[in-house]
Amino acid sequence: MRIGLISQWYPPEGAIIPGKLARELAERGHEVRVLTTFPSYPYGRVYPGWRQTWRHRETDGAVRIRRVPAYPSHDTSALRRALSHLSFGASSATVGVRWLSGVDVTYVYHPPPTSVAAAALLRVARRTPIVLHVQDLWPESVMHSGMAPTGRGGRALERTVGGLMRRTYRLADTVVAISPTMAERVVARGADPAKVRVVWNWTDDALFRPVPATDEARAALGHRGRCTVMFAGNLGLLQGLETAIRAAAAARDRVDLVLVGSGADEDRARRLAAELGAENVRFVGRRPAEEMADLYAAADWQLVCLRDVPALRAAVPSKLQAALASGVPVVASVGGDTAALIRSTDVGLVCPPEDWRALAERFAEAATLPAAVRQEMGHRARQVYQERMSLRVGVDQFEDILTKAAAQRGRA
Repeated sequence: MRIGLISQWYPPEGAIIPGKLARELAERGHEVRVLTTFPSYPYGRVYPGWRQTWRHRETDGAVRIRRVPAYPSHDTSALRRALSHLSFGASSATVGVRWLSGVDVTYVYHPPPTSVAAAALLRVARRTPIVLHVQDLWPESVMHSGMAPTGRGGRALERTVGGLMRRTYRLADTVVAISPTMAERVVARGADPAKVRVVWNWTDDALFRPVPATDEARAALGHRGRCTVMFAGNLGLLQGLETAIRAAAAARDRVDLVLVGSGADEDRARRLAAELGAENVRFVGRRPAEEMADLYAAADWQLVCLRDVPALRAAVPSKLQAALASGVPVVASVGGDTAALIRSTDVGLVCPPEDWRALAERFAEAATLPAAVRQEMGHRARQVYQERMSLRVGVDQFEDILTKAAAQRGRA
């Protein structure tokens, strides 16, 4: 099968889903062509050693990759973010029909919605089926991100993006959602229920795995012999960091909270921790990917935290898969499908989102839970990941979805 894969985000960025999918499908004997842009996430500038050009081509094993120029931005400016997405949509559409000529099916990683532009042209020109992989609900996530305009401009933006997404859902031959609630939401927004599938996201199985805790990793986290909760990943506007920091400040005699990563909300989070005098909150910045398994092992719990936004009730943050794959239990300040999964599998402690008092209680409970109970939660976490979310399970499902979509073209 010849597969075209379109994503604005792709390795060497931390784009685990499209990157792993492309490589695994190629290793299974499929021809995979990738259409993406130049790496800039999360810094908002093109990585050192890269130069944007229209002629760039590369290979990753058997995967062939074409990169096109786009305006890089990952800050809090709605205008610059929009320009980034629109520029990729335009540049990918410009070369996509030729680069992906002859593919049997096109996989599109969403968001942003502009990533579908090249696939839509192929759909019209060559009847190439589209498999749309929905990671986030737009326009809801945009409207609640803190970057969208308010008033008349905000309402206009919501109508425009909402209309675009309805047309995109109807255009796709298959829509893949990352949770049951997200599947329900895309159906409510116009997707054909018969064309919607649920596939849980995976993580990098080679990086996130159970390993013994080391003194070096404990030192990197500043572990001082008491309950340590780690938050790893994007310190962004939707992560609910204020809730986490206020909860940690309230439980300062019981737990340490260590934040590993960077992002648009990092400066505000640092200021809040300083204002609260939360000396048990530490920021250690971004760490190399190859160190993450050791850091996960050095912490007692992983924190999964999101704001209380309707769109996020259908989201499953990638840090959950990383924690489960590493065999580490979680403390979660979330709602929706993520909370339901954690409760039903008993792999952690849960409280409602944006309730710092409730999260402080969960932190205190985590500190007093016997080590044997915590370790048993970790064993269950690893088992849940392997059975429901692993790379092998996910790629098996996508191979089936893509094969069936490609076969439909032949019958059209």
